[in-house]
Amino acid sequence: MFRRLGVPVFDADAAVHDLLRAGGRAVRRVEQVFPGVTKDGAVDRPALGARVFGKRDELRKLEAILHPMVGQMQRAFLSDAQARRLPLVVLDIPLLFEGRGEERCDATAVASAPNFLQRQRVLARPNMAVEKFENIRRQQVPDAVKRQRADFILPTGLGRRFTLNHVANLIGAVRGRSGHAWPPRGRPHRRPTNHPSRRPVHARNRIRH
Repeated sequence: MFRRLGVPVFDADAAVHDLLRAGGRAVRRVEQVFPGVTKDGAVDRPALGARVFGKRDELRKLEAILHPMVGQMQRAFLSDAQARRLPLVVLDIPLLFEGRGEERCDATAVASAPNFLQRQRVLARPNMAVEKFENIRRQQVPDAVKRQRADFILPTGLGRRFTLNHVANLIGAVRGRSGHAWPPRGRPHRRPTNHPSRRPVHARNRIRH
């Protein structure tokens, strides 16, 4: 929806898929750490998921491979946006609050749906099971907490048009404001919690698998 309204989006999930596809930069390293999880030159995601599911140490090994690469791609996206003098961009990142990533953003937006609807959507995905779903949820900040911490809430349980209107209102609210977390000004900057929403914007609160 942000793209539809003309706002460039960095999709962290899409970046991971790109790293794990055939010829992706992370394939060789993942195979070295988790032998046997590649097929036809790409990482077999279900096989990899089975290797790290419920195993915190194994998951940390995978994150140590992927996170620096995704971070590099994100920085390239932001640098390009800065060079093009774009007024607003979105970082679409799961687990943002869990990693305190909101400190790098000028505003945060949480896409939120009722628990029963979130459960229904996630369990409809391929290679998803109740045990896996519950394990993922245990690793995440509860939706209610994310709603409290976010600058904007994007409801996704009342139809696409309703959500699109909220996205459009968000864009209108932050467009034209000066960024404070980005672009960097030569030193780290922590976003004051009592400051109004700014840019760039992070958007998402959803289950990742």
